[in-house]
Amino acid sequence: MENSTTAYVIAHITVKDPVKWAEYCSKVPATVAPWGAEVVFRGHGAKVLAGAHGFTDTVVIRFPNRAAIDGWHDSAAYQAVVPLRLQAADVVIISYDEQS
Repeated sequence: MENSTTAYVIAHITVKDPVKWAEYCSKVPATVAPWGAEVVFRGHGAKVLAGAHGFTDTVVIRFPNRAAIDGWHDSAAYQAVVPLRLQAADVVIISYDEQS
């Protein structure tokens, strides 16, 4: 099922350098497009309703399957922007398979 189930990347972010973060964000869509993916949501945390959440931002990207996530994450295009991401923010990136 790995190649037939929609999959998502969810990133929890603490921005360290807003200018570099904006530059990184402007480059990511071009790295996901070849993998049939799209940025579904990008936003700032408005209010924690339960528990603890120490991040400022969250991003959700939808991929056609987990194999596409792996291909994107390991791609030369994405790896080229990773150093910028490391300078711009502390980021936790998690992949999820959609369940029906």
